[in-house]
Amino acid sequence: MPFPSREPNADPSSQTACLTVNPLTELEALFDLFPEAQPLVSRAEHIPSSQTPEPYKKMLVHEHHMTVTMESYHGTSVDVRVLDQKLVEDMYCRKILLLKSGTDEVVQFGIVRFNLQYVTIEVRDQILGGAIPLGRVLINHNVLRHIDLGAVVKLTAGPGLASHLQMNEGSTTYGRLATIFCNHRPAVDLLEVSAPL
Repeated sequence: MPFPSREPNADPSSQTACLTVNPLTELEALFDLFPEAQPLVSRAEHIPSSQTPEPYKKMLVHEHHMTVTMESYHGTSVDVRVLDQKLVEDMYCRKILLLKSGTDEVVQFGIVRFNLQYVTIEVRDQILGGAIPLGRVLINHNVLRHIDLGAVVKLTAGPGLASHLQMNEGSTTYGRLATIFCNHRPAVDLLEVSAPL
């Protein structure tokens, strides 16, 4: 299940009890979508947003698309590289890297779980095409969206994450868990991990 999903017509303020789901449980569920031969992380810790160190706090603690945030921080557009993906009916999952455009320099690792029933066929086709970062697709198609920051996580890289983010195994970085609401529906669950800054 995604971050505690809300009933489509429910008042978000009435869903307080749902917001106590352990973020590390959700993190593990997203990792489990794409099992790796070697562990992605050796340690994961949920930390308060207010205690996230800079520049990670600026990078992660907000309700905007990470595509835009990464482009702003790094001063360049970003390209997406799909590492793995699967589609079961309307549920599309993928594991990705964002790279500085035209380079092999990785700026973000991510896992996405997207219920495609909440977007148009055109948006669906572009997402499945895998050539444009998810945030950019939603922006370009003016999809009505809202991003809820679920949690910030401090991650100690295992061999998997170290390889993906071109970092040393055992070093730390930070990421976030978030949900994107498309047309007022909880459509996308995300893990977005910054390369070390």
